[in-house]
Amino acid sequence: MYLKPFFVKGLAHISYLVGAGTQCAVIDPSRDVQVYIDEAKNMGFRITHILETHLHADFISGHLDLAEKTGAVIVGPKSGNMQFGHTAVSENDEFFIQNLKFRVLETPGHTPEHLSYVVYDASRGEEPCSVFTGDTLFVGDAGRPDLFPGRADELTEKLYHSLEKLKNLPDFTEVYPAHGAGSLCGKAISAKRSSTMGYEKKYNPTLQDMSIDEFKAKLLSGMPEAPDHFSRCSETNRQGPALLRELPSPVPFSPADFKKFYENNNSIILDVRNFCAFCGGHIPGAINIDIGSNFPTFAGWILPVGKPILLITDCENDMEKALTGLRQVGLDNVAGWLEGGIYNWNLNGYPIASIPQISVEKLKEDCVRQKAFIIDVRSRREFDSYHLEKAVNIPVPELRTRYSEIKNEPIIVMCASGQRSAMAAGILRSAGIVNVVNVPGGITAWRAAGYTEKCPVDNIHGPGFFAE
Repeated sequence: MYLKPFFVKGLAHISYLVGAGTQCAVIDPSRDVQVYIDEAKNMGFRITHILETHLHADFISGHLDLAEKTGAVIVGPKSGNMQFGHTAVSENDEFFIQNLKFRVLETPGHTPEHLSYVVYDASRGEEPCSVFTGDTLFVGDAGRPDLFPGRADELTEKLYHSLEKLKNLPDFTEVYPAHGAGSLCGKAISAKRSSTMGYEKKYNPTLQDMSIDEFKAKLLSGMPEAPDHFSRCSETNRQGPALLRELPSPVPFSPADFKKFYENNNSIILDVRNFCAFCGGHIPGAINIDIGSNFPTFAGWILPVGKPILLITDCENDMEKALTGLRQVGLDNVAGWLEGGIYNWNLNGYPIASIPQISVEKLKEDCVRQKAFIIDVRSRREFDSYHLEKAVNIPVPELRTRYSEIKNEPIIVMCASGQRSAMAAGILRSAGIVNVVNVPGGITAWRAAGYTEKCPVDNIHGPGFFAE
């Protein structure tokens, strides 16, 4: 048995190529399917099966693209009602890939139709060697059951029984989930990307002995907000996403054509440069999602579906990264990019905007002088663990609708590093709130500067989670 994991940074998605002899399967493929084709070729495999554990909510699956390119059979949950050619499977169904036997377990909870695939390597023994748990069981956590409005209680109960079913597997069974740390499909996923059932039964909090009511209380408390694209990606995966070859190719725009297209097509200018470069100078109305941040998640979260997207980048490589990240979350309508970037825009004499940035030293002075109206745009969990006393917490995605709550200017926006706060500043600017100042370095810089003593607006509560 050969196994190769593929990790997508940002989404923290893990897919797998599993093979034996001359054949292999790809489990929970991402939309960038060429990586699987290349790996199969390198190993002398033919991709014969594409296995979906569930209808993924946080990314668009590559199942149709991979099936078209390889002729492989798509296998998925019967209860998922997938609207394209596939083999529907349910509890205890079995199929073979040469000497590997795959047995299906129905493990709903994270989603209603969820499956896990138990693998037996007949060349070595008769007991299961591995289980691909999708988003039912993670290393150190279980999948969130609150993504379907009004069904959290029902799905949490189903998840409880699904985990009990998985606990019946031998302790030596290797566990391979569909996500790692950084994914919003769980709330406390370990940085370790694989485990064993024995280790998880001993140390995973969701697998400890407890009643259903205790499980519900433990699992549903402190759950992070679900990004917007979670509510649409699973349905896109059910219907079958557009094939990448069918999507229009983005084109380079001259500054004049870029300006004309933006003004005439109700489009979005997405600037993916480093947040410091964006704050230094950008096209008025642009939104910044730093390509070095958790780009696909924030793009799927804050960008409206349907509007054409125009990209601003520093280099061609970043343009390709941005295009890939947008397509991962179903934002397929990228019209083009500004040829020559902001430099070329400036040479043509078109309007430019900037966002002032202040150091934490200056922020400290403004705190003492009571001049600071601070919006902390981190998550509620981060804010609760560590924040400035008079800061108001509005997580950056919520600013799209909650900007009307802001009554005072100037506004200082901060996060953990400056990336999310620059994003927030762009959102506020596009909403007509112009007197906005960003804090590069954010809370991380505040702590590094030693500003931990209590001051009139400063009350630090201890270390928190500062990932962007």
